Amino acid sequence: MNRRKFLWTFIPSFILPEMLWQNLTQAIGMNPNSNESICKQKYEFAASLKLFEKPIGEIVVEIAKSFLGVEYAADTLEAPGKEQLVVNLQSFDCVTLYENSLVLARCIKKKITTFDEFKKELQFVRYRGGLLDGYLSRLHYTSDYIFDNVSKGVLKDVTKEIGGVMFQKKINFMSTHPESYPRLKELPENIPALQKIEDEINQREMFYIPKSRVKRVASKIHNGDILGITTTIDGLDCSHTGIAIWRNGKLYMLHAPVPGKKVQITDLTLWEYLTAIKKDTGIMVARPLEPKV
Repeated sequence: MNRRKFLWTFIPSFILPEMLWQNLTQAIGMNPNSNESICKQKYEFAASLKLFEKPIGEIVVEIAKSFLGVEYAADTLEAPGKEQLVVNLQSFDCVTLYENSLVLARCIKKKITTFDEFKKELQFVRYRGGLLDGYLSRLHYTSDYIFDNVSKGVLKDVTKEIGGVMFQKKINFMSTHPESYPRLKELPENIPALQKIEDEINQREMFYIPKSRVKRVASKIHNGDILGITTTIDGLDCSHTGIAIWRNGKLYMLHAPVPGKKVQITDLTLWEYLTAIKKDTGIMVARPLEPKV
């Protein structure tokens, strides 16, 4: 057994002080800031607090909170060349923050403890049907992301049941703005297939909660719910995403905001935040489901 494997086999599940963790990871030849070591840190953090005993939404919040202060990075999934599974736990955009928090929470509930298993879970959540099959197999639109992960048993779309109304909007932003997407510029032959995906999205019955109603229904939104912020931008369903978090009896959003900022919790309550941004029209709400162990 090699030294690295031997050490990991006999490390107990307790929280490691930062200096000890760095010394340990360096001793076994692992960069303490690498994606693999960060993943293992989160597993150790979860084990120390017995997070696997908590509802998955609470785990999503705790993991997301552990990323507070991490740098924002735009387009973290847009690697050049053939579509591949990109893992980045060192910086986030608004999607990868909630996505990685959700995936880590699912791993914790399943008591998964390896980086390879984390990557398999990440692929399952990120791609249509869990299958990585080119650029268009990635779930680019928030409403499509929610729809596919409802079908996979990862999420429950609770928007309608907590007070949502019909979301009536034609979704076609990507196909009508290919210049905004490097992979579509490189491979314009993908656009007709993308249009078919958008047509399928437009045939679905979708709901959103107008921002004027968010305060009224806030009590029905749970810690750890995934929030899609709907927008006035033509052809687009959601322009931002985040995670619902309750503090001192008020609902806020934990998110990766914009370039130059870090992962943070909004200073304003969720409804105040939405009111302050004119292009925001409301929210879609998806609730993480307990994974089958």
